[in-house]
Amino acid sequence: MSHDRTVIVADCDHANIEAERQALADVCQNVRWLHCRTEDEVIVQCAEAEALLVQYAPLTRRVLAHLRQCRVIVRYGVGVDTVDLKAAAERGIVVSNVPDYGTQEVADHALALMLCLTRKIALANAQVKRGVWDFRETRPVFRLQGKTLGIIGGGRIGRAMAGRCQALGMRILVHDPYAAPEGLPDFMASADLETLLQTSDVVSLHCPLTTDAPHSTAHLLDEARLRHMKPTAYLINTARGRIVDEAALARALAEGRLAGAAFDVLAEEPARADHPLFAHENFLCTPHMAWHSTESAQELKRKAAEEARRVLLGEAPHYRVN
Repeated sequence: MSHDRTVIVADCDHANIEAERQALADVCQNVRWLHCRTEDEVIVQCAEAEALLVQYAPLTRRVLAHLRQCRVIVRYGVGVDTVDLKAAAERGIVVSNVPDYGTQEVADHALALMLCLTRKIALANAQVKRGVWDFRETRPVFRLQGKTLGIIGGGRIGRAMAGRCQALGMRILVHDPYAAPEGLPDFMASADLETLLQTSDVVSLHCPLTTDAPHSTAHLLDEARLRHMKPTAYLINTARGRIVDEAALARALAEGRLAGAAFDVLAEEPARADHPLFAHENFLCTPHMAWHSTESAQELKRKAAEEARRVLLGEAPHYRVN
């Protein structure tokens, strides 16, 4: 087996890359671990890579033009919005992700955000610690059984979230232009986006961030669509920050046009302390951690490395996205 492949981890915020090195040991004796943040850093430091593993570093058309030996790019995670998929395809570079490593964790997190928000747990906790022991200060709180959950994005995570909420007795609607209605589980009903927004008591986002017409999801929930939602409704986002127009959401919360929102993702991360949404007591935020568990972190690293190894050995990739 050849040991002369050049495999580079362009960036990752992990404690180590031992899982990657083990998975790639028979094709690369020394996996290089870098900390690239900018296009220029990737160009200068990764030009010789045959396989590139990346977390946040930008892989634009300009960057890809300098990766003359690259055969495969694997992104740690589900979203691939940091990679120019079209430019990679034109250069014959396989782009893969790891779509199935944290499905249960993200669904758990979305459910936890929904419960924390709708049951007013964060609000009640803050009040108790301020010396206010009075459940009436959390009103209104509604019963979830019989309420409608609208899921935007009916893939693995969306369906996992739907299953959890169906067990709570909620009615489930889903909007996904890529999913055939007949392929949905019996407890999920297909709906157009406007109907879903107008009908749902909770809307949970589980779609990818895409900018390609006709199904771009960038600012999918803009000012106009947020106005379709009930003033008593809640919005959950564990997908990508740019799917929601954050300025429009801040206005909706300020004007009482939404009951609350809970996000694990924002358009710019890490978030600045004076982010407009943080001024609202009914906005909850976690630091892009929905995917995380000890088990999912190791699964992500191993599967990303195994995908790169497959392509280097001339095998078919499991998770190609371009």
